[in-house]
Amino acid sequence: MIVNSKEAEADYQSVTKKWYGFRSKWFLFLITLGITITFLSLNPFPLPDQKKEYSSSEYQVVTVDGHQWYWNIAPVTIKAGQPVEFQVSAADVNHGFGIYDENLKLVAQTQAMPGYTNKLIHTFDKPGKFKILCLEYCGLAHHAMISELTVE
Repeated sequence: MIVNSKEAEADYQSVTKKWYGFRSKWFLFLITLGITITFLSLNPFPLPDQKKEYSSSEYQVVTVDGHQWYWNIAPVTIKAGQPVEFQVSAADVNHGFGIYDENLKLVAQTQAMPGYTNKLIHTFDKPGKFKILCLEYCGLAHHAMISELTVE
């Protein structure tokens, strides 16, 4: 079978032209799909608004100070259903302030740093005992840096 090179080249060009047209449409579809998925996965953003201002009657303030290898937390008993502002700092080195529920699922977290106070706002939906653990290695007794918060 003899193939005419002009016919083969014309077929190749028509296939190439169709494919390039499809490829550009496919690329635009994928970009649009990626942007849509990104916006849908970020809305609503799962973190509470940290800049929202509450009146002093609406929230409870808990001061947290991290030390090697313990937490100073005051008060240690708070009410459920009311926003809590944790004012978290450290006295010596960086610590990771993590709040865990009774099933040891991470509920909220922030960084405790010397010379700086981070604000973490969280509302506890139900009462219980919550563990406070350090999330950042801070020295030899890091594993023993555990405290407890009671939500009534």
